[in-house]
Amino acid sequence: MREKNRPDTGAPALPPYQEGLRRRLLAATVVPAPAPWRSVFGGHAPVGGLTGIGFGVDPATGHDLVMVVSSQGYGVFDAVTGERIARDRDPEDDGPDGTPDLSCPWIGPLTGRRVRVAGLFGGGLHSTSGDGWTVDVEAPDWPNHRILLSDNGGNWHRPPHTEGWWHVFHSTWSTLRAAGFSPTGRTLAVATSSDLTLWTRRPA
Repeated sequence: MREKNRPDTGAPALPPYQEGLRRRLLAATVVPAPAPWRSVFGGHAPVGGLTGIGFGVDPATGHDLVMVVSSQGYGVFDAVTGERIARDRDPEDDGPDGTPDLSCPWIGPLTGRRVRVAGLFGGGLHSTSGDGWTVDVEAPDWPNHRILLSDNGGNWHRPPHTEGWWHVFHSTWSTLRAAGFSPTGRTLAVATSSDLTLWTRRPA
């Protein structure tokens, strides 16, 4: 029997349950992350040519730090205040590409250490916070990506489908590089090829 095609894309038809999930995601609007999360920048921080990000902890403040690798060099942001606290436009190394562990040297407060970078060249960030929060990356209209934040263990796809998850980011203007939590679970980051978006919360 010849497989039916979806009239909108020509792709093989999805089972009704999966098609229902797809349509639910397509209809979901972007909403603010729920408490206790708050936006760090009040939007996006522009980072042209962003290729990847990595996390660390500032030994002086205890704040999460975000290392940004881009075609314009390296930058370090305080993930609580949003302040860019270090910048190197001409780093000596070539970045994480080609290193066995996808790492590069820190600048700023963690100079002398190395940071693993997730993004264009591979790697990944934490998909769970360690205390119940989960982030999912979905692409019902690929190549655009949607970021879902859940407080129910990532069960957004299970009935009743309307509780415990928030569509917090929709990448329509740039290519998604990485999305996930810091190792501490206190920061949620979404990095695209043109900008960085952060949410923060106090320790549980």
